[in-house]
Amino acid sequence: MAQASGEVMQDVFPNELSLWQKSGAVLLDVRSPEEFASGHIPGSRNLPLEQLLEALDTLRSPVVTICATGSRAGLAAEVLGYEGLEVGKLVGGIQGYAAQGYPLERTATQAAEVPFKPEEAPCS
Repeated sequence: MAQASGEVMQDVFPNELSLWQKSGAVLLDVRSPEEFASGHIPGSRNLPLEQLLEALDTLRSPVVTICATGSRAGLAAEVLGYEGLEVGKLVGGIQGYAAQGYPLERTATQAAEVPFKPEEAPCS
C-alpha cells in the first residue's frame, strides 16, 4: 500500500475479512455498546467512536474498522490512518456482512442491562 499519496485506508469486503484476521488485524467495532451487544463479528473488539482518541495507544496495525453501515467506520479509519496505522474499513458494515450470510455473535444479556439514554443515541 502506497502511503506517499496520503491514502492509508483500504476498503475491506466481507469475504476479505478472514485474510485480515489471519494477518493479525484487530477488528474494531466503533458502534455503541448496545449496538455491539445486539450483533457483532466474532473476535471483534468494541470501542465506541467517541472513545477512539482516548484509546489510540492501545491499538496496533493492522486495524479493520466496523460499524452498522460503514459511515462511522470511515471516520474511525481516517483518524487511525492519520495516526500512522494500517487500516481497512469494512464495506457495508455489519448490515452488509450479515446480508452476505456471515454469522454474528450476540450478547443479549448485556443489552438488557444497559438502560437506553436518548442523549447517547448514535447518529447515522
